[in-house]
Amino acid sequence: MTSKNTLKIKNLYAGTANKKIIKNLSLTIGSGEIHVIMGRNGCGKSTLLNVLMGHPKYETEKGQVLLNKKNISKLNPDEKAKFGLFMSFQHPVEIPGVPLTTFLRTAKNTITKKHSSPIEFLEEIKKYAKLLKMTDSQIERSINHGFSGGEKKKSEILQMSILKPKFALLDEIDSGLDIDALKAVATTIKESFKETKMGLLIITHYQRILNYITPDFVHIMDDGKIIKSGGKSLAKELEKNGYDKYISKK
Repeated sequence: MTSKNTLKIKNLYAGTANKKIIKNLSLTIGSGEIHVIMGRNGCGKSTLLNVLMGHPKYETEKGQVLLNKKNISKLNPDEKAKFGLFMSFQHPVEIPGVPLTTFLRTAKNTITKKHSSPIEFLEEIKKYAKLLKMTDSQIERSINHGFSGGEKKKSEILQMSILKPKFALLDEIDSGLDIDALKAVATTIKESFKETKMGLLIITHYQRILNYITPDFVHIMDDGKIIKSGGKSLAKELEKNGYDKYISKK
């Protein structure tokens, strides 16, 4: 049985040197839980994930991020990855000259401290590539080299599936995906979630990915904090009626 892991965000204040963006935000995510954050543009959703992952652009002013009771707030991104945190980016970058398969095998061996044979690793990566409908040539390329926006999102989920983190932060993983790609990405996320019982925190603007992935909790974010939490029905209501009911006019 998978041990219970907990990611706890406690009274977090963070932002850039010139602007406070996250304001007294608290949230707890456990193993096997799917949380979704929705909100208007500019409310701090993507900033929250970048702060959690340790992006150098952002500073934590107050509060803590605890992974299994260890304060990881000040750790570097690579250290956080070793503790079991993963983030898929809204706009993944290309890294010419670094083959995706080589990168993933090295990263997995570093995180797990185990040496997987090339044959075993190739079998594993092809398993998830098939779910994602990625070709052999795509997984043999440099990271995201020549990929469309949708192909880059598939690459991010391939990485998550191979690295098997304790917690995955998915920043608008559904944006830029056509109908078939969305279904393939959602299917692979569900398969990885079923295998690992990781905790998921998904940022999205739309209900459509939730037609495939059923969240345990949906949160509305505004002005750097969570102002309302509910279940899947909350996302459906937002899709239908928007945010006016919950967000006061300024």
